[in-house]
Amino acid sequence: MSREELLRRAERDQRVREPAAGTGRMTIWQGLRGIWIDRRNTRWLARLVRRSGWPGIAAVGPEGAHAAWLLAQHADRKPHVQRMFLEAMAEAAERGDAERKDLAYLEDRVRVNAGRPQLYGTQYGMTETGFGPQPIEDSGSLDDRRAAVGLQPMAEYDAQIRRLTP
Repeated sequence: MSREELLRRAERDQRVREPAAGTGRMTIWQGLRGIWIDRRNTRWLARLVRRSGWPGIAAVGPEGAHAAWLLAQHADRKPHVQRMFLEAMAEAAERGDAERKDLAYLEDRVRVNAGRPQLYGTQYGMTETGFGPQPIEDSGSLDDRRAAVGLQPMAEYDAQIRRLTP
C-alpha cells in the first residue's frame, strides 16, 4: 500500500474542491474535474481494497488512513463501491486500525446516499426548511452516538458548519 499515493490523491481531491480565487465558488471546470478525479480515485481505491484490504493506520499511518477515508467519502457516484469501502473500513475500525470518527462520517454518507436517515448528523444539504442536516435516525440519542465515536456535540458541529458555509 502506498501512503504517498494516498496523500497525493487526497491533496488533489481537496485542491479541486477549493473555490475559484476571489469568487467563493467553484467553476464549472472545477466541478467537472472533480467528478473525473473522484471517479479515478474510486476505481484506484477499489482495486487497492480488493487486493489488500482497507488501508489502515498500521499499513499507511494515520494521515494515509485518513486520506483513504476521504477518497471513500467522495465515491458517491458508485454507491455499491462506497458500501464496500464502509464494510472494509468498519472491519479495520473494529481492530483499531481506522478512526471511528471517520467511519461515522462514511456511515452517514452511505446512509444518506441510500435515502436512509443518518446516525451521526454529519451530512448537510438542502432540506424542506433550508440548509441543514439531512434526516437523522433517533435524534434523541444523537449526542450519545456522536460522543461514542469522538465527535463533538451536535449543537457545536451545527454552529461550526453554518459558520463555514457561505
